[in-house]
Amino acid sequence: MNPAALKGRSLVNWKDWSPEEIRYLLELSHLAKKSSRNGDVHHRFMGKTLALVFEKRSTRTRCAFETAFGEEGGHPVFLSTQDIQLGSKESVEDTARVLGRMFSAIEFRGYSQKTVETLASYSGVPVYNGLTDEYHPTQVLADVMTLQEAFERVEGKQVCFVGDGRNNVVHSLIIICSKLGINLTVVCPSQLSPRPEFLKECELWANNSGAHITVSDSLDAVRGADALYTDVWISMGEESQTDARKELLAPYQVNDALLDRTENPSCIFLHCLPAVKGQEVTASVIDGPKSRAWDQAENRKHTIKAIMLATL
Repeated sequence: MNPAALKGRSLVNWKDWSPEEIRYLLELSHLAKKSSRNGDVHHRFMGKTLALVFEKRSTRTRCAFETAFGEEGGHPVFLSTQDIQLGSKESVEDTARVLGRMFSAIEFRGYSQKTVETLASYSGVPVYNGLTDEYHPTQVLADVMTLQEAFERVEGKQVCFVGDGRNNVVHSLIIICSKLGINLTVVCPSQLSPRPEFLKECELWANNSGAHITVSDSLDAVRGADALYTDVWISMGEESQTDARKELLAPYQVNDALLDRTENPSCIFLHCLPAVKGQEVTASVIDGPKSRAWDQAENRKHTIKAIMLATL
């Protein structure tokens, strides 16, 4: 592939990115991390500006974008819905046109996937999806980077996501695993399974890469897993369902017994954070020797820097 072809690209999800392009971003991510660890100083974003538009709160996404952009000499500007007129007095289309005239790129973290897609369509600059209700593409790039650090070759590895099978992380995991040849099993109650039509959409990519994407409500499906992955049981905006969700997902907690059930002593644990210890995962697992959750958190920064380096 030609890296120059990525200049000006937006990342709203991974559907329109080829496996080769994703692998290039991963290579760039590892180089960015190595450079950071070596204390190298660059100013590749000098003279550039980044609008950070947030409807939802964030720790990792905001810090990753701000530090990655600022360390390269760029100027990030944080904009909450209390600061701008996004979708209220001003349409998303008009906000996109204005921000595109003033900023080199835009990051959006919020509710509707349509909002980030509209920003990308009307702004004329690269737009990055920092999370919507449908997708979380920057998170799963960091997840794959973390898998590469643990296993080097990720093709053919078995990842098991345990918990709510219809959230934004699962959607993005299914896409990126399908494209990169990583086997993914979503272990969840049948009521919380990924949509059949979405799984069907990803079949072509999985067939091309050799990935096996499966869904099961049985915890026996974790046998042989190279990585167990979970996320909070109650996503932002679903707080009214807290009691029902806890009851439904209680059997799917990732604990030491479930790790042992993989029968794989090399199995690692992944979590996109924030974690509610004692609910979706026990403290003994996330704070234990098999946890790579903190590597994932750091890798958000390096992968996000790589995405911006490639597209700006």
